[in-house]
Amino acid sequence: MPRIGVFAGENPFALCRSWMAEAEQSEVNDPNAIALATVDAGGMPNARMVLLKEIEDSAFVFYTNYESQKAQELMASGKAAFVCHWKSLRRQIRVRGAIEQEDGSQADAYYNSRSVKSRLGAWASEQSRPIANRAVLEKRLAEVTAEFGDTPTRPPFWGGFRLIPSEIEFWADGAHRLHDRFRWSRTGDGDGSQLNLWDVVRLSP
Repeated sequence: MPRIGVFAGENPFALCRSWMAEAEQSEVNDPNAIALATVDAGGMPNARMVLLKEIEDSAFVFYTNYESQKAQELMASGKAAFVCHWKSLRRQIRVRGAIEQEDGSQADAYYNSRSVKSRLGAWASEQSRPIANRAVLEKRLAEVTAEFGDTPTRPPFWGGFRLIPSEIEFWADGAHRLHDRFRWSRTGDGDGSQLNLWDVVRLSP
């Protein structure tokens, strides 16, 4: 399938990184923001914004509290989808696939790269659980600050998820709503970075 211009390339992850790099130059806030979709036990969908932290050679990585609603849904279903939309570029990427946890040294490294206050905040927040008021949260933050000081370690309930895509769709705005869309579908095993493992088709807008 011939692809030119912004769609050119033989590796979907390299193309994702290229689009992200362009967005970093044009988006005012959070060019790595994605709308992450999950489903609960009853099949009811949920969506929320999270920050995509890494585009690996065969997967996408983000981080969260493992006790949060989204994490519980991710672990229960083992699947997820997200869309990244850049209004300034008039482009978007849609991804869906399987989920696995990243709970080792890579998660440690990312956690330690965050500001001290953000690291302490991860300890203080019981994410997705009801809370009486903000004073409760601030009291908890003061408690963990007193306990850990400036060197908090990564909480056992906080880490990463890796989305290994079965499909990646690249979309760019076109005149008169005649948009350009290319869907990459995984056809084989391996790390997903090779062109021969993907079937690429052009979709009608």
